[in-house]
Amino acid sequence: MRNFFLITLFALIAIGGFFGWNYYQKNYQSNVKKPGFLLVPHEASFKQVIDSLSPYLRDIETFKQIADTKNLPLNIKAGRYEIKEGMDNTNLVNMIKMGLQTEESFRIKDFNDVYQMIGRVARKTEADSLSFVKAFNVIARQKGLNNAEDLKPYFFSDTYNFYWTVTPEEFFKRFENIYSDFWTPENITKERKLGLSRVQVYTLASIVQKESGGKPEEQKRIAGLYLNRYRKGMKLQSDPTIIYAITKESNFTKLIKRVYYKDLMVDSPYNTYLNIGLPPGPICVVNKTSIENVLDAEDNDYIFMVADPSRLGYHKFTHSAEEHIQNAKIYQDWLNSKEIK
Repeated sequence: MRNFFLITLFALIAIGGFFGWNYYQKNYQSNVKKPGFLLVPHEASFKQVIDSLSPYLRDIETFKQIADTKNLPLNIKAGRYEIKEGMDNTNLVNMIKMGLQTEESFRIKDFNDVYQMIGRVARKTEADSLSFVKAFNVIARQKGLNNAEDLKPYFFSDTYNFYWTVTPEEFFKRFENIYSDFWTPENITKERKLGLSRVQVYTLASIVQKESGGKPEEQKRIAGLYLNRYRKGMKLQSDPTIIYAITKESNFTKLIKRVYYKDLMVDSPYNTYLNIGLPPGPICVVNKTSIENVLDAEDNDYIFMVADPSRLGYHKFTHSAEEHIQNAKIYQDWLNSKEIK
């Protein structure tokens, strides 16, 4: 009798161990074959999730079993999910069921226009570029503007984190809040002292940013120089505006390394060699530093500037036309010596 009892006990332990191990394997043993990212669109079916997830898993059948047990097919959340080594079926199911997405970094560079920015952003979002353009056009009209391009002042170049499922409206709202936070009473007071409109401040900042190559060291000085020209009713004569005017015609696909005298005749409202005053809008998406350096522009008497070949990335400044001609010749000779076309 005792032997029978022991045999029965051992049998029950073995059976329990078998089912326990099986349960553990299905639920808590790593099922990831390789790491990666899973994209789950809105309205995705369970089959679509399985098809997209299959390349990353060792055993898709055990995942299906746990998913059914936890009712995942009826609780799928859209998102971009990171599949990590060591994750088990329970981790994976809960991640998708709870919508625990992984954010992605978005680098907003000094894009020439909003449409160029949209093209880059839409590569990392569920919404396509056309959806962004349509949404931004609606937002622009709600603000009394013409189209998406007029929203350029709302964006600051920097690195931001967003979810793959971010909508165009949510994306813009983030920047609108940053824009509102930037324009403190102190900055608004500085803006009024400049005597420029908000769009003009951004336009000048975009010119300063391009002229400085993004380096902040000279930006206040450059801003002071252009304000001097603007207030004297002089043409700004900024090469970056020429480059913008020419490349805009090719949808910013043309690369210009050097501005020639013939380029100065391009027919465009952005040509500051032909037109007095500031262009109609910014020539790029700016960063906060450029705006701040315009608001805190240096009080100087400079009227002319030209790139300094002895200090690449920097400029020579002067209020003398004669000295400027000499500086410009030195720079042109340097370009020719380097065969920069």
